[in-house]
Amino acid sequence: MSVDLNHTIVHSRDAREAAEFFTRLLGLEITGEWGPFIAVALGNGVTLDFATVPEDTITPQHYAFLVSEEEFTAAYAQIEQRGIEHYADPRRTRPGTVNHNDGGRGVYFMDPSGHAMELITVPYGGWGA
Repeated sequence: MSVDLNHTIVHSRDAREAAEFFTRLLGLEITGEWGPFIAVALGNGVTLDFATVPEDTITPQHYAFLVSEEEFTAAYAQIEQRGIEHYADPRRTRPGTVNHNDGGRGVYFMDPSGHAMELITVPYGGWGA
């Protein structure tokens, strides 16, 4: 049997706000709600289960998403239209632009709960890695 990631819980100041921020940006849908969780399914079957927790208990995490060129273009348009602060690099030294690492495009930004989000169109090391 292979081992696959099934879901992860994303601690949020407001689960609905965080899930809707994410779904609007990437053109996804909320796929389930149970107990304190609001789930968003990704293309590979993994779900992000957003949960509201006290703000002082949120440890910022990094979430990177491999997207198509078309999805990146649409999401980046949303980032610009919504005035979301974004960077070409994780240290946030290149504001307002994207990177072209490994022959693709990438961008970093924060979600409403302070998690670092990254969109890339080519995996690290390129497609041959």
